[in-house]
Amino acid sequence: MMQPVLAVKQIHKSFPGVHALKGVDASLMPGEVLALLGENGAGKSTLMKILAGLQGADSGDIFLEGKKVALGSAAAAISHGIALIHQELNLAENLDAAANVFLGREPVTLGFVNRRAMHERAQLLLDRLGFCLPSSTQVEDLSPGKKQLVEIAKALATNARILIMDEPTSSLTQSETDLLFEVIGGLRKDGVSVIYISHRLHEIKRIADRVTVLRDGENAGELTNEQITHEAMVRLMVGREMSDHYQHRSGDIGEEVFSVNGLRTLRHPREALSFSLHRGEIVGLAGLVGAGRTELMAAISGVDRNAGGEMRVNGKLYRPRTPRDGITEGIALIPEDRKDHGLVLDFSVGDNLTLPSLVDQSRMSLFRNAKKEAELTSAQTQSLQIKASHPGQQARLLSGGNQQKIVIGKWLAKNPSLLLLDEPTRGIDVGAKREIYQLMESLATAGKCVFFASSDLEEILGIADRVIVMHEGRIAGELSRDELSEQAIMNLATGMEAVHH
Repeated sequence: MMQPVLAVKQIHKSFPGVHALKGVDASLMPGEVLALLGENGAGKSTLMKILAGLQGADSGDIFLEGKKVALGSAAAAISHGIALIHQELNLAENLDAAANVFLGREPVTLGFVNRRAMHERAQLLLDRLGFCLPSSTQVEDLSPGKKQLVEIAKALATNARILIMDEPTSSLTQSETDLLFEVIGGLRKDGVSVIYISHRLHEIKRIADRVTVLRDGENAGELTNEQITHEAMVRLMVGREMSDHYQHRSGDIGEEVFSVNGLRTLRHPREALSFSLHRGEIVGLAGLVGAGRTELMAAISGVDRNAGGEMRVNGKLYRPRTPRDGITEGIALIPEDRKDHGLVLDFSVGDNLTLPSLVDQSRMSLFRNAKKEAELTSAQTQSLQIKASHPGQQARLLSGGNQQKIVIGKWLAKNPSLLLLDEPTRGIDVGAKREIYQLMESLATAGKCVFFASSDLEEILGIADRVIVMHEGRIAGELSRDELSEQAIMNLATGMEAVHH
């Protein structure tokens, strides 16, 4: 049998109050794409940091091509050919591609950086990745997908033979994702091995040769080839069947709560949008990247000014100039980027949960009411099952799923009648997704209107009562629950056909 290029055996790692890894075993073959799966908190990140030399294991062994090694630092890991590509790319935006590829390792001649040699070597690496781009291009001018490829070229410049990719497609378009997968295919043929971490299970099925699943810091199982199915991956991750992942109910749809007539967004001012939303329904907003979904959400909530048209809340004319106007009318927006726009990461769980309600909770609108804030924090933490060590824990220290629950919880405390969710489950594990779907269902059952934009067609099909589909800033069509299918949505999203009700 072929020898693994990497093997870890009985890796243990503990932090105060948490046993993160409990005797984990894993192996990686030459030229293999190994998907590492697990819910948030399963131990994936800890294992990757150990392999990248960013943390040390408490016990256990690491072998490279059969030889035991010590990875005591990032430099040690790189010297052994292991490179970690973080979800948040680590590039210097003000430098060109070549300077980023060789940052800190520039070729030097007579004490000076040999820029010609640096650009020649960088161009060879970029060309190897099928990257039709001059090495002199400024990184700040590149799309997220091309920045990702610069990061891969940077790793290959260290002669890496093992690439660890953490959520590499989280900010990529579908075409950029396709290009990345072509690059990974080329690396595989060159004998480079890839450890691929993603919550997007359809990507795992497409790209992985093998899947290793962690659950609660332990090995939960392994899948190969035809065994890699959505159902099998979910079952290993959560330890149970997830046939009830989407428990869609057909509730009573009530009166109209919100309508737009000829609304024009700043991004697509020539396109007039018209539709209505009702109490007790969950409406999906589908479309490809750039279709205008986020801009529509921003215009409805008052985050962006609109370029024309009319909006009504409960039949009353609604002209938002600021987000405060939307909040006053019972409209709450859960933004796509929770870290930059939904949370104050350095604030505590409690402070984030109570932030929009400070005036409501205060004494005479002047002084904070610690008792009421504590009660609200406790109620929302229990209701949404937010897993935090204590209310004073910083929001940045929580998993993506728990961060998303905080963003939702702080607006639910305002009791909105219309909840706008932009990519509500992006970057969170299947267990947390299921909890958010259940929350959306319960809000609709309670008579709220839930309007959510998502790039995940499975999510749209699983939970929406009906779907509005956008294409290049316009509404291409609307599909009822009975008309919903992946093909029908994609036909509209790509402009192949239009459906009007």
